[in-house]
This record gives sequence, C-alpha cells and structure tokens, in this order.
Amino acid sequence: MPIVEAILLVLALSLDAFVASMAYGINKIEVPFKSMIIIDIVCSMFLALSIFFATFLRKVLPHSITSMISFLILMIIGIYYLFESLVKANLEKKAKSNRKVKLKFFNIWFIIEIYIDETKADMDNSKTLSSKESLYLATALSLDSLAIGFGSGLGSIRYFHVILLSLIFHIFAIWGGLHLGRNFSKKSKINLSWLAGIILIVLAILKLL
Repeated sequence: MPIVEAILLVLALSLDAFVASMAYGINKIEVPFKSMIIIDIVCSMFLALSIFFATFLRKVLPHSITSMISFLILMIIGIYYLFESLVKANLEKKAKSNRKVKLKFFNIWFIIEIYIDETKADMDNSKTLSSKESLYLATALSLDSLAIGFGSGLGSIRYFHVILLSLIFHIFAIWGGLHLGRNFSKKSKINLSWLAGIILIVLAILKLL
C-alpha cells in the first residue's frame, strides 16, 4: 500500500473521532489528555489487530481472491457510510431516550445512544470524560476499524506506517475536534460519514488497479 493510500485509510478512520470530539467541545465536556491517549491507543489497537489477522490470511489465500475480498469490504462499507446519516436519523426516531445496551452492524456501537449522540458516553454527566468512559467511547469509535482494517490488510499494506499514522491522526483529530467545537456557540450536528464513505470507495477502486 503506497503512503497516499495509507493516509487516506487512516483519514477515513479518524473522521469519527474528530466529529465525536467536536461534539464534546460544543457541549463543553472536557476530555483530559489521559482520556485522549486511551481513545488514540484503543482505536489504533483495533486497527492493528484486524490488519495483522488479514495479513496472515493473505499469505494463505491466492492474491486474486484477497484483492477481490478487500475491494468488496471497502466498497460495501464506503457505500454504507454514504447513507449513515439516514440510518442515524431513523434510529434517533425509534430509540427511547434511556435505552441502553444495543448493537449496530458494521459501524458497530454497543450503546445506541452513543451512536446517535457521542456525548452520551459521559454517563455521569460530570462534563468530564473519565478514563472508563473514554474506553467505552473508543471501543464504539473503533469497532468499524475491524472491518476496514481487515479489508485493507487483505491487500498490500504497510501495516507499520498505517498504525503509526493512526496514532498520529487520531490524537490530532481528537484535539482538533475539541478545539473547533469549543469555538461553536450553538450545537451543530455535523456528519462527515459521507466523506469517509467516498475515501473508502476510492481505496476500494485502487485495490483493483
């Protein structure tokens, strides 16, 4: 995987963290540096695990098969991301305000409220994201990395570069989102999943070239 593809992949994965952090900034919820590091490491860890597993399968399966599977996974998730805002809107209408343990496929979230509104991870309403709460949020944000990392890992990939870029991009995405959110005086629902979808579709097409 060329460095440009690695950057696009990590950029797509870090957009969720950016938007979530921006929501925290808008709602005046503090995210201590320790919590930022937890989110950064957990997100990168999920990505690393999926890539390593895919790299192992790549050594067993024929290149033509792994390339096609990689294309299909990235294309499907990319198309899904394009319509994610519609899914969120539909879930928001159906979900009750205090309903807890739920599950969502692909962009998998353990708690449906966190999927609809990332700030719900601040469960005690303390206006500060604790280490435990940051772990819940990081898991919710990074579970889609399992599928995306696996799909990318089936193709040619420089996993060291991707993981290193993930650690860098996620910490800047969190910090940048918080900083930008604090400068918003009004709540604003921003959805960049469509951009992540376009990036993943481009990556899928590059797998066939």
